[in-house]
Amino acid sequence: MLPGRIFEHFSPYARIFTAVAPCLGAIVLRLVFGKNRLTRVMLSVTTVWFAANVMMAPFSEGMRRDLWNLQRAIFR
Repeated sequence: MLPGRIFEHFSPYARIFTAVAPCLGAIVLRLVFGKNRLTRVMLSVTTVWFAANVMMAPFSEGMRRDLWNLQRAIFR
């Protein structure tokens, strides 16, 4: 199994959780510890992680199959 394909075996809810949980954790740490270098970096990194997950969602196997079926239904 390729390292990039690990997330394909997750359910849709688990994928959402892996995208949102780090962001929420960084926000909570920011609220608890205040604005410092560590919380700024964590918030930046988790925002990039969230954006990457959202941008890569259409390339997942299930999403590709759904888009293919939709395309066939529309242009049939």
